[in-house]
Amino acid sequence: MRTIFRLSAVVAIFAVTPAVAQGTAEQKASCENDAYRLCESAVPDAVAVEKCLSAHLSALTPDCRAEFTSGDKKKGRKH
Repeated sequence: MRTIFRLSAVVAIFAVTPAVAQGTAEQKASCENDAYRLCESAVPDAVAVEKCLSAHLSALTPDCRAEFTSGDKKKGRKH
């Protein structure tokens, strides 16, 4: 039952947000576990999850961190 709830929450994270906040399948796969580990209280609000993950960059797994920092290098932004 809990697995079904979590799966539903993950789907809801990306289903109810604007396309910009949804992320790619690769981003979802990279950051899903970090979202639950660090930002469970923000689920299913994808915008809140993204902000939470951004606030915890140093605690993210390398793959998830790369999803956040790779775009910043292209845009010239620093965290």
